[in-house]
Order: sequence, then structure tokens, then C-alpha cells
Amino acid sequence: MSMASKIPATIITGFLGAGKTTLIRHLLQNAGGRRIALIINEFGDMGFDADLLKGCNSDACSADDIVELTNGCICCTVADDFLPTMETLLSRSEQPDHIIIETSGLALPQPLVRAFSWPSVKSKVTVDGVITVVDAAALSEGKMVHDEAALQEQRTADEALDHESPIEELFEDQLKCADLVILSKADLVSAEGLAKAREIAAHDTRDAVQFLEASNGIVSPSAVLGLTAQAEEDMENRKSHHDDHDHEHDHDDFETFVVEASSHESVDTARAAVLAAMNSHGVLRIKGAISIQGKTAPLAVQAVGPRVETWFATPSGGTPKLVVIGEKGLEQAAIRATLSNVIAAKKAS
Repeated sequence: MSMASKIPATIITGFLGAGKTTLIRHLLQNAGGRRIALIINEFGDMGFDADLLKGCNSDACSADDIVELTNGCICCTVADDFLPTMETLLSRSEQPDHIIIETSGLALPQPLVRAFSWPSVKSKVTVDGVITVVDAAALSEGKMVHDEAALQEQRTADEALDHESPIEELFEDQLKCADLVILSKADLVSAEGLAKAREIAAHDTRDAVQFLEASNGIVSPSAVLGLTAQAEEDMENRKSHHDDHDHEHDHDDFETFVVEASSHESVDTARAAVLAAMNSHGVLRIKGAISIQGKTAPLAVQAVGPRVETWFATPSGGTPKLVVIGEKGLEQAAIRATLSNVIAAKKAS
């Protein structure tokens, strides 16, 4: 089957909180008549991006076209989860015009791209491009995440550590596999900061890789969809750190847990609770939904570092919950108590 007759698939990767979901919401809202199927991979027991994206008010991607894979990192469960999902999607009578795959922030893109060489998928789909979203605000400060201090303390204290940390390897691999790098949150960075972020990212990208700057996830869909990269045919030039060093990828340095969030008095108290929890040692990201008293719609939450983004989403019918993602050894009880104490203190006042 020729490339022209295959369904293009775009893989969107990037570290936790880089802005992948915001970018995808914009792409769905500006699909230009294309019918898009969306596969979302969440690291942990449950996912939230599907609920967040179902509220984007777009006919391009209906609720039936959004599939979540929540059984672990997509790069580790390709055969068990991703391939059957793709085969089911491709067996539908009404085929999508484009497939977008949002990987977990912890996923290596290389194993996922290789999965497109599976016979039942290769004949029908091609990897149009791998898009890596980078937090320009953090990278301009020489960091991959805003709360990097705790991680660096752990690295320094670990005398047995003789190789790069998993986060650094992950960042390197996501850039090595990219066809396009999007420097997100560009509005929060000076021109000099953007130039620095681009220089740092370019160190691990291939020569032909393009860069785009984005604020609030706004980029031209034509610049992201339609790259015709055929990435699955070019894996020799996209080797990961693990390919080069011949050791196995795992997620032992990360953990996640779910919190059933109490109803909050207001958006302000909800934001204060999330921000207080983000300041706990080792927390990298909090995302999900919170109930606000007097509101039928849940408050969607995306938090990373010092920034907490919120908006009211379409009700999904489920109990609003938050997922906390961080380094191994999170003090879950303390983080839950921080959320509860902040909520109680705000209500008491």
C-alpha cells in the first residue's frame, strides 16, 4: 500500500507538564474538517486527559474517537495494549483521517514508532511525525522541569549513580526521535530565554528537525499534521539512549497515586490546595478534576512546578479525582494531608 493511501499518525511526546494536552486541544478545535482519532496513554492506575479533551467542544474528535491506555507506559505495553487498540480502531467501518497519539510524559517514543512496523498496522498506517513538546520556560533556566532541585539532591546523595538520571535520558530520547520540537509557554520567556531553550534542545535533535514556538498550545495545525516523515522507516537515525547503551527501560524512579478530591469552596481554594501539594518534596505533576461547590461542571486541573492551570470541563459523570506523579518514594500520606489541611483551613477562614 502506498504512503498516500495510509492513515497518517502523529505521536506527541514530551515531559510531564510540557503542554501536550493543551496543544492537542488546539489541534482538535482547529482540525479543518478532518476526523481525528485520539489515543491517550497515562502512566498510572487511571487517566484524565480523555476527560479533559472531551470538553474541547470539537466535532473533529467525538468521545467515541478517544481511547485511553491506562495499564502502564505505552512503550512498555506495545504488544498488550497499543497494537490491539490500533487493530480495533482500523477495523471500524468509518476510518479516521488522522490519528493522534499522546504518550505519557514517561514514555520512550522509539518503541512506539517501531510498533508501526507490525504487519497489521504497517499496511494501513504511517507515522506522519513525532512531535516533542518542551517547556521553554523551564529549559531557558537550564531545567527540564521546574522542581528539579529535589531530584538533583537525590542524584548527588546517591554515590552508586554512575550514569545519567532517568529524567535526563528520557528527555534526550524524546528529542532524538523528534521530527518537530515545539517550545511551549513561549509567552513566559524572553527572546534570549527562547534562544537558550532552543540551543539546549537542539543539542539532542537530528540536524533536519524543525522548531516552533507556541503560547497556550496555539500553533498552525498544518505545521504539525502532514509532516510525511514515515518515521517507522527511519529508526536507525532515532536510536534512544537505551539502544546505545543496551540496558532496559523501566519506571522504577517514578510513582503515581490517585486522590479523590473533596468538594472545594471555590476555584481559589482548589488552586491553593493543588499548589501546596506541588510544593511537597518529589511531586512533579498533579492533574485531573476537582468539584467546586455550586458548580455542575468539574474544574479541570493541570499543574507542574509553580504553575497551576484550571478551567471548567464538560461533566463526565464520574467522581472527580486527581493523579499525583512524582519521584519514587513520595510521602503519599503527607501529600494527602497537605491537600486536606489546606482545604480545611480555607473553609475555616
